[in-house]
Amino acid sequence: MAGVCPPDEIMTRLRRALGVSLKAREAGSVSALRSAMSAIGNAEAVDSAAVRPGGTGSPHFAGAVAGLGAGEAQRRRLTEADAVAIVRREAAEREAAASEYERGGRAEEAARLREGARVLMRVLEQGA
Repeated sequence: MAGVCPPDEIMTRLRRALGVSLKAREAGSVSALRSAMSAIGNAEAVDSAAVRPGGTGSPHFAGAVAGLGAGEAQRRRLTEADAVAIVRREAAEREAAASEYERGGRAEEAARLREGARVLMRVLEQGA
């Protein structure tokens, strides 16, 4: 069903690909997948300056909150387009870095980065 929480589907595909890459011991792919998952998680995070926790506070610690869940904040909900853009950006950054490594004479590292970028793009193509 479209609109329920599409980034969850992308995260599920990333996790599934991560499991396959871990079993195959593909370090470049594992690194790329973990990086993309972290980037999505970071994008969902709420700016701590924008959220002022409520609660009774504490006389012993400045800014402390009291009560069950008083310090929690709702995470941002990304759209599918947001999550896809994040994964594409991760792949593009890996391609750019691979080009730099090749110019520096480090073809092996460049190949590892390019493999990671290909894995990320394959994950996106699975949902297309």
